[in-house]
Amino acid sequence: MDLTGRTALVTGGGVRVGRAICLALAEAGAKVFVHYNSSADGAVATRDEVLAAGGTSAIGSADLSDPHSGIMLIADAQAALGPVSILVNSASGFPTDSIATFKLESLRATMSVGLESPVMLTKAMAEALPPDLDGAVVNITDARTATPYKEHLSYTLVKGGLDTFTRVAALDLAPTIRVNAVALGVILPPADETDEYAEKLARRLPLARVGGAEVVAEAVVFLCRNDFITGEIVRVDGGGHLA
Repeated sequence: MDLTGRTALVTGGGVRVGRAICLALAEAGAKVFVHYNSSADGAVATRDEVLAAGGTSAIGSADLSDPHSGIMLIADAQAALGPVSILVNSASGFPTDSIATFKLESLRATMSVGLESPVMLTKAMAEALPPDLDGAVVNITDARTATPYKEHLSYTLVKGGLDTFTRVAALDLAPTIRVNAVALGVILPPADETDEYAEKLARRLPLARVGGAEVVAEAVVFLCRNDFITGEIVRVDGGGHLA
């Protein structure tokens, strides 16, 4: 897939990994619609950086705790930049809980943003995609769904569901839309932690370093471009699955 002139919607695109994905897609020639909920300043900064580099970008807000908002988000992106043929489901929460501390409300809140909204966004994109266009969806998941965190029960359950949705949607939407995922390892410290925290975790990895958001963005662009890959979950984890 040639990304030049394509419209890409990236959820959570104003900060962290989402921001890096927006910039990489723009550099590859895509028009980028930057979604945000509470990070308006980050979304504006991301858009402005794309525009300053000669690209095309717009921003739009939606509260993905209401999964139905994805329908309007696809419509907003199409109105601003044209039909959406690339969707990156990056927005996610990272609550701390375990079986001992579990509350159903936490799981439901995490699931709304991290699983139900990606499903609704993918459905809305597929329904709005013109018949003469193919498409690509990339879900951002976590390499630790196979070796679960002890204190992130809701998050791990939701990301595991996103893994399964990736495979189901790849079958359901083929051959027109390819659906893949990138499973992250030690990429950035959590928002409430320091760089030293991430570096400590990374010392356990075979590659012994923090990945950084750019390696995720490179993987996303690769999966969008390669039109003979679907249903894959690519681990970008520094070899963490081997440790």
